Amino acid sequence: MAKVTELVAELSAPIAAEHGCTIWDVEYVKEAGSWFLRLYIDCPGGISIDHCEAVSRAVSDRLDELDPIEGSYTFEVSSAGADRALKKPEHFQAFLGTQVDVKLYRPVEGKKEFTGILEGYENGDVLLTGRRFEKKEVAQVRLHVTF
Repeated sequence: MAKVTELVAELSAPIAAEHGCTIWDVEYVKEAGSWFLRLYIDCPGGISIDHCEAVSRAVSDRLDELDPIEGSYTFEVSSAGADRALKKPEHFQAFLGTQVDVKLYRPVEGKKEFTGILEGYENGDVLLTGRRFEKKEVAQVRLHVTF
């Protein structure tokens, strides 16, 4: 059987598309003893609360109809956010040339966090201006936000 996240992404993609959105990511995580199913959406021009509400209602109805997840969980739909995590090759490709924050599992040169321009993504390795981080070193990559 497919993972919960893959199944939910597959069934929610056409629903999101009906509302002019795409699925950015799906998380199914246990926090403080409870399960959470989170759907992150994106839309050209940005996400509004109306997008989240419409996608949430339609996907929730579809999940109730198919009942593909055992047990109870809390379902949430939100924007991928300005500081969205880059996880898939297509995410990295879409944001080449953009400033990102890279968090590492272990310090390199005494630091666990680096900010730079995303110049490439090769087989899980992240390339910033003048620096390469191997897949096994990288805990997270997010878009950099300046206020």
